[in-house]
Amino acid sequence: MKKLITGLLLLSMLAISCKKKSGTNTGGTVPTPAAESAPLKSVATYPIGAAGSNFSFINTALSSAILKRDFNAITFENEMKNNALVNSSGAYNFTTADAMVAAAQAANLQVHGHVLAWHAQAQGGYYRSILSAAAPSATNLLQNPGFENGDATGFTAYTVLNSGNPAGTATIAVGAGAAEVRTGTRSLKVVNPTAYGNEQWRVQVASDAVTLEVGKQYQISYWVKALTANGSIRLSTQPSALYQADQTIGTSWQQVTWLITANTAQTRIVFDLGNSSNTYFIDDVSVNEMIGGGTSGNNYAKVDSLLKTTIYTIAGHFKGKVRGWDVINEMFADGPAGAIRNNTNTANASNNDVFVWSEYLGRDFGVKAFTYAAEADPQAKLFINDYNLEFSTAKLDSLIAYVNEIRGRGAKVDGIGTQMHVSINTSKTQIDNHFIKLAATGLLVHVSELDIGVNTNNASSVVFSADLENAQADLYNYIVTSYMRHVPKAQRYGITIWGTLDNQSWRYKSGADYPLLYTATGVKKRAYEFVLRALQSGL
Repeated sequence: MKKLITGLLLLSMLAISCKKKSGTNTGGTVPTPAAESAPLKSVATYPIGAAGSNFSFINTALSSAILKRDFNAITFENEMKNNALVNSSGAYNFTTADAMVAAAQAANLQVHGHVLAWHAQAQGGYYRSILSAAAPSATNLLQNPGFENGDATGFTAYTVLNSGNPAGTATIAVGAGAAEVRTGTRSLKVVNPTAYGNEQWRVQVASDAVTLEVGKQYQISYWVKALTANGSIRLSTQPSALYQADQTIGTSWQQVTWLITANTAQTRIVFDLGNSSNTYFIDDVSVNEMIGGGTSGNNYAKVDSLLKTTIYTIAGHFKGKVRGWDVINEMFADGPAGAIRNNTNTANASNNDVFVWSEYLGRDFGVKAFTYAAEADPQAKLFINDYNLEFSTAKLDSLIAYVNEIRGRGAKVDGIGTQMHVSINTSKTQIDNHFIKLAATGLLVHVSELDIGVNTNNASSVVFSADLENAQADLYNYIVTSYMRHVPKAQRYGITIWGTLDNQSWRYKSGADYPLLYTATGVKKRAYEFVLRALQSGL
């Protein structure tokens, strides 16, 4: 949930930047802090957290060590979002999130759950298939679905797009024998010795183009297994890219399905296998049109049931392991500012990874979501979370009015999260005023995704000069100080910085911005010391 206004410019949201994790696996030892420095957690009177992904918190020693050293709370950047836990056929997979929770607990890091109900990074295609009651046709549109046709080294109707870095590092071959083939006599065998992390495209095999009808929904299915546990695979499409969430692959054959809405008449199906090192076997691929559906007259009840099941399953699974939840995220649109989202005012509402809950539930959405969350995890603190609250008075006022409304209808809302993806030219007066209004609600206030950009012109790259570093440090200090000056101690849920190393940030984009507290090599920036000073102020 990463949105940012720079002046009057609304940069596009991840759905984004979370969808593809940024950064480079930077190893090495953790730099020794300056003598006058100290861990932020050692001076903060409330939890001070950072966002961490599986890549940055589990697989990258440098950022993981820094997070454990300087912070006492963590929000998972992607791994508790809907399409990270729910696959395109509705099954749940908690393997990665469970491992991260265990690692956080071992490091004495409090976990903030993010997020139970958000329109983005959701299994929108799957949920809409339930509403329309469609089913896949019997006709497989894909050529050579079982990889049976081809020569000793390749396959008819498939092309190797990338084979590692440098090319040839990975091996794409013919699988043979009972251990490597599910049905028939051949399978697709991919040996990738290198984990490229978020660069899944480094190892790619694509089908020939499949003829689809724009606007229609299709189910893509394949069977896959890996030689060792914890493999990773995803699908994408070309030329108009759609992306499946990363799928965790074990050592037994498993069927993976993905629902897409065709956005071009000719589509290649691409297997992306660069995330982790492993040997993969793929067989029995299909592309089938979804047919037999119709407009349902009972979508309210169906979506209500889906919401309840989703929240009960996810919040119930992590019950007792998280301090709080972002129950609803980004419910309010940008245009008109403060309006509740629907399919008209939400960009790409028909995309497979978008599902606008409030399109079907309207103003009841919040009542139902918070009620189900409270029932599933009664001890957790429950938040509504949104972006640009420091920028848009209309959105802030609408959100506060809505919170008052649903609390009056019996919903348990404990707090408000203000993301604060801001820039060095964000108005300090607006920052103060929004904290004052949030504090006046009497609820907990969470600065939930703080980062400060220095690229105020939306340039493709920027030199991180001393002047920019000083301006960034000053605003970090101002925000932390304003939070403590205007939000009473009893209402301070905490501050979460949205990441650790600059080059792992969703805003970094190969040098376009440097929004966090540490350089790519783990050196504390001036912003770190200015946050530390604010926390030491005694406010």
